[in-house]
Amino acid sequence: MKINVKNAELAILIGMAVTIFCAGFCGFEESYNDITETVFRLHILANSDSEDDQQLKLKVRDAVLAETSYIFEGKASADESAEAAEKSLAEIKSAAERVIRENGYDYPVRCEVTDMDFDNRVYDTITMPAGHYKALRITIGEAKGKNWWCVMFPPLCLPAVTNIDEALADCGGVFTAEELDMLQNPENYECRFYILEFIEKLRDKICA
Repeated sequence: MKINVKNAELAILIGMAVTIFCAGFCGFEESYNDITETVFRLHILANSDSEDDQQLKLKVRDAVLAETSYIFEGKASADESAEAAEKSLAEIKSAAERVIRENGYDYPVRCEVTDMDFDNRVYDTITMPAGHYKALRITIGEAKGKNWWCVMFPPLCLPAVTNIDEALADCGGVFTAEELDMLQNPENYECRFYILEFIEKLRDKICA
């Protein structure tokens, strides 16, 4: 049986290209997973989208960041931060409730540490990729309004932090050079993010 040399060479080249792509993509997926596992987020959901409720959400944010920052001091990982938040939910809830009452509302507040999905979120000079993250979630009232979020670990929350780039530099060792590049230059990874998102959706359908 005759073998078409050109076709054989093409098959070899395609195989090499696929192998190289898969090797590179596996490295990218590992870095992506490291980011989602390294970060502990804060998520605050307003009662509604009215201007007053949105302003109240920001006041709750300011109080929580100012009055409970001691809870997260010295924490070396997302897991440690999540554990500290879990143990201090009563204090966090108390800070939120006080602000709500001082502003003339009686909305109930729920505070919990949970695993939740986030879309891509631009945050000052970085973009946190979509994915499943552990988060401190605070819901106000009916929780039907726009949300506010930030990163509690590493400590990047605005307005507690005034410069994200400086804060990232102070967090040396938390993110690798590639992970930092993914956060600061997401446009260079759009195709791989899209493929990864497709794979995750496919996995969810298979496992459902």
